[in-house]
Amino acid sequence: MSLPVPPTLDSLLECPPGLLDMTFDQLRTLLVVHETGSALRAARVLGREQSSVQKQLDTLNRNSQVLCGEVLTVRQGRGKDYLFTPTGETTVELARTTFEKWLESIHWSRRRLGRMLTVGTTEFTLPIVSRAWDRVSEEFRQREVEFKVAHVRTKDLWSRLETRQVDLICGSIVSTPEGDLRLEEYEVVEYARGQALLLTNLPEGELPDTPVQTSRLGRIPLVVPPAGLVADLLATWYGANFRERLNVVADIDDVHYGLSLLRSGFVRGCMIVTGSIGRGMAAQEDPDAVPLRTIGLHDDLEPKAEFMTGAFVRRADLERYDAGHPLNRLWDAVREDVRTYTPLA
Repeated sequence: MSLPVPPTLDSLLECPPGLLDMTFDQLRTLLVVHETGSALRAARVLGREQSSVQKQLDTLNRNSQVLCGEVLTVRQGRGKDYLFTPTGETTVELARTTFEKWLESIHWSRRRLGRMLTVGTTEFTLPIVSRAWDRVSEEFRQREVEFKVAHVRTKDLWSRLETRQVDLICGSIVSTPEGDLRLEEYEVVEYARGQALLLTNLPEGELPDTPVQTSRLGRIPLVVPPAGLVADLLATWYGANFRERLNVVADIDDVHYGLSLLRSGFVRGCMIVTGSIGRGMAAQEDPDAVPLRTIGLHDDLEPKAEFMTGAFVRRADLERYDAGHPLNRLWDAVREDVRTYTPLA
């Protein structure tokens, strides 16, 4: 496959006026119309008058007709979404790619210059970021560093790191004695380790309080998420096809929904949870809810596995920037915090 030939100086100087007159604002409007379907809905999203959006579409259509011989959009009548022509669909994809690359470049430059920092955190590790932020917040405000916090689901932790959507992330992973090869490129500050627990609404006569061997989980009705921390744990013990080897009575996409299922009694079974979640839920008293209790897990499978909660950052990023860069300053705050942090019993 041949690579695209970069434009020469002559071709740049000979660009058609219609192409040179096209603006980022017009392309953004085109993308919003494509997403929303109409000029009216796009105007609401953009906070503009419908006539303003329509004027930009008309301008784009005229230029496209001159440049390509085909308009980008066609109105189909009152109440109907715009029809995008093949040229329109191609232009939309070019515009989307252009915006993505420009924004990525801007964000990268701002990060490199220490003007912006993005931290990812799960719901349960937010206190880690909060405590570290308290140590550097005044400094960052004085330096006018744009600090962003992104909510990250545990199942997305690795993808967020590997695609560089965040500069630093706090979350939990499954840890084994062999270690995780994905961590080789990262610095890690470990906050806590712990064994998983079973949270159940089954009566003691049906499931005694004695620890359950992980090799016997197939005999217990389980509420299981499709991905994330618990799924990784089960895959460590039972392989990628763990669902075929377990008695899965409910698939959930959110831990809170699984807790609600158990407390409602609509589903009878168990959830594998972290120690803090399990103990916290079992301690709650609600006369209208089915009581929950926790049962220990005895890990008799190989490899041994447990939960590890911590902060993660790319080692290359820390080395790329000087010690005063906001990322290094925040990482120092995280490391200082772990020295004084006392995990919950």
